[in-house]
Amino acid sequence: MSQTSDTMELREEDIRKHYDAATAMVQGFDHTPRIGAAKDAPVAEKSSGIGTRRRFRTTTPGLVTWSTARSEGVQLLARIEGAGTDNLGGDGLTSPTQATVLHGLRRAVAIALAVAEQYGMRTGLADLKRANLEGSLAAGKRTEFSELLTAEALVTMYVFANATAFLMSSHAGEDTVEIGEVEEVLTDNATLALHGVLWELDQDIGLFADTEPKLVATVLAYAEALMAKAAARATTAGRLEPFVAASWKVEEDGLTIRGFTPARAAKSTTLTISFKKPNEVVGNHIAKYQSMKLAKMVMAYDFERKLNPFAELGGFIFTFMGDGAPGTGKTTLIQMMAGLISEYCQVAGYPFRYQNLSTDNIDSYQGKSGQNAKAFINNVIDPSVIGFGTIDDIDQLAGKRGDRQSSAGQLEITAVLMESFAGANTVVRGNCTFGMFSNYPENVDDALRQRAGARFLVDGPQTRDDYIDILYLLMGKNHDIPVGDHEVFSAQEIKKAVAASFEGHSKPHEPGLMNVFDRVSATIGELDTIAKIGTYLKGIQEADPRFTGRAIKNITDAVKVRAMDFELPDEWMERPDLFMAKDYDTKLAMIEDLRKPITVEMVIQEINRFADSEFRYADKSDEVAIDGLVRDFERSEEANRRYLESKG
Repeated sequence: MSQTSDTMELREEDIRKHYDAATAMVQGFDHTPRIGAAKDAPVAEKSSGIGTRRRFRTTTPGLVTWSTARSEGVQLLARIEGAGTDNLGGDGLTSPTQATVLHGLRRAVAIALAVAEQYGMRTGLADLKRANLEGSLAAGKRTEFSELLTAEALVTMYVFANATAFLMSSHAGEDTVEIGEVEEVLTDNATLALHGVLWELDQDIGLFADTEPKLVATVLAYAEALMAKAAARATTAGRLEPFVAASWKVEEDGLTIRGFTPARAAKSTTLTISFKKPNEVVGNHIAKYQSMKLAKMVMAYDFERKLNPFAELGGFIFTFMGDGAPGTGKTTLIQMMAGLISEYCQVAGYPFRYQNLSTDNIDSYQGKSGQNAKAFINNVIDPSVIGFGTIDDIDQLAGKRGDRQSSAGQLEITAVLMESFAGANTVVRGNCTFGMFSNYPENVDDALRQRAGARFLVDGPQTRDDYIDILYLLMGKNHDIPVGDHEVFSAQEIKKAVAASFEGHSKPHEPGLMNVFDRVSATIGELDTIAKIGTYLKGIQEADPRFTGRAIKNITDAVKVRAMDFELPDEWMERPDLFMAKDYDTKLAMIEDLRKPITVEMVIQEINRFADSEFRYADKSDEVAIDGLVRDFERSEEANRRYLESKG
């Protein structure tokens, strides 16, 4: 069994001893709702025996609560057996999907009760319960007793929801359900808490689960909503430190419970994209080189520490933007990078998850587009996998604020991406990276574009050698045309090409930036100190007010990446024992040994690379706007001419 030192085993016998109580809860119990209202969801009776099944009643002594509301019989078993049959009773047999949901819920209830029991023993709540049962609970202990019961209820609800979401995640389909806010959250004690959430889950299944796929979707939606509600309530509750500070591993399920942190099933996604080898990417030398480096960087992630040494040292690219004209190789770059990471993960035995956010995720329903974007982010940043997320044609997907042509769904996606990539709660662990790609980056919201930590100019083949290589590659083998005076792919030798590309950024490329560079250099001389470089940055800001502090951060991050201007040796990716399987501190030391010192040349080149891209975007944006106005004026003049002719 593989566990970290601070993770305890939640033994199978400690879970299964709660199966009887969990089974009884699933079969039926009485509950008097306090907060939630009935949702007009009648139970589908599948046999006359269902209504006579025994119902679970609380046995927690001294914790009776009084209410004048009517007690309702909750028969979750009957509800689930009727789901997906239009509530008409089905064919008398439980389907595999229904059985999976029933077994998953029973297992989740048992795990929640087992963790609650562990919490009770760690905090002394178990002793206080015994004293209360015996009538010997001291008056001075009653406040502590009440606070511990509230904490136990929150722990039980959260673990139940967490385990349910984890166990059911592999059975999720394309269907989604909006259940609204969870209401029946009761914190008197663990048993009553479970009664409340199971009562409300029963109501939601009756209301939303008219098909079997929606049964699973409803259970998952409820579990996610309950986790959020319980975690929010926990922020104002006391005596939860013993739960938050500990973690438990359920070996049979592969579930690890770490406080109020959602567990995610560490499963790889099946990739359907066509992979490309690095030599099949012609031109785009810097973009290809950095993509290859990043594919290896992400493999340094440590699953025990939940951190990547590159992220700690400051050389990890969490987000990047690739831009270029149509047909210059952006899709090929994605295919190459996904293929490399997938191959490395297969060697290391790591789960790999690739996901693309596309225009299909824009929804006409309010809030749904944002939910789709958030689900995409959560799937990729899952700390139990190596993740690669791409957003192709981001200018079409994410709306530009202030643009009247941007839909509400596009603006929702923009807000989610901005918060996720550089928000107050953003945590960069180094297990994943996000790539945004666009043919028209000038149409991307300025603030969102600034959240791209690195810029990859995807300009395609440029030289004569590039065009010969791409022709040779795409012609295939079904010909006998001689190559001629050319060494195939020699121009694509990555280190030589990249060195030349970086050297080319010692001076700016865009006319607007060249003017700033020449003016500042003429005034203060060679940019060889931090003060002089800072003066250059100020000059850029005066020419383009959008060049803010975030731009400086992106530049310094890029400089730190240049300090990591080395490729992890290929053999490290081929033999896990050489690097990937080593402990975090060893990997950190190995990377530090390879790190290079930062030079003035690196800083100037990265400033020019980043600023060139911003000036290029601004020039394109202005030209597009001007062209649009010119077309409007021309149409207006033509309309006036035709109107006058028709009157004449």
